Amino acid sequence: MSETRESMRPLAALAVGAGTAAAAMGAVYMLAVRPWHRRWGASDEEVARAMPGDELLPDLMFRTTRAITIHARPDQIWPWLVQMGQGRGGMYSYDALENLTGLDMHTADRILPQWQDLKVGDVIPLEPGGSGYTVAKIDPARVLVLYTDGDQETEMGRLFRAWNLVSTWVFMLDPVSVAAGDAGDGVQTRLIVRWQARMDLLPRRLNGVGLFGLLIGLTIEPIEFLMEQKMLRSLKQRVESSLG
Repeated sequence: MSETRESMRPLAALAVGAGTAAAAMGAVYMLAVRPWHRRWGASDEEVARAMPGDELLPDLMFRTTRAITIHARPDQIWPWLVQMGQGRGGMYSYDALENLTGLDMHTADRILPQWQDLKVGDVIPLEPGGSGYTVAKIDPARVLVLYTDGDQETEMGRLFRAWNLVSTWVFMLDPVSVAAGDAGDGVQTRLIVRWQARMDLLPRRLNGVGLFGLLIGLTIEPIEFLMEQKMLRSLKQRVESSLG
């Protein structure tokens, strides 16, 4: 019996060490990495400010506010925002990663005239089935408020309902005056993006959700950051390149 206990000690020590390392990594993520990525690029004022769409989700669990400066006027950025969506202008993120999950995403490098007439009630699709975010409010060249509660009868809609997920996604264009002679005709623009969500910690129904749905639910914040920071950087690059 004592020999058995002796042989188990290295395994026990390894388990304790692995647990300690995991706890340390979790602490670093929660105390340093998570606060940083939830407000990537945003100022204290931008994080604290009220934005259109906040009232649509008062009992939220997740909120991120991110921002980037684009050397252009709001009206020069707006056409790139309203054409977002699968089967439209894409999402300006990592197409290759999105397409690994079958989203068939193709980001445009130019303004597409056929997708410029966006209005309240239209859907910004995120996948080939047509589900995604619905336009809740729109103020041209100023604010675009998107909302979803998984009401669409599609694979993604069923996934959202399994998690009881409700989310808003807000894009605000905030012009900033700069010195005469600088790029942007004397104006730069802060693109401020706020994503909010409420969801169950565990899905109510796993039927039709599968391992991918479970993985998304457990890693939603870091995945959302990975894709959104790329979106902001790609939008900046495309807008500024289009203006020469």
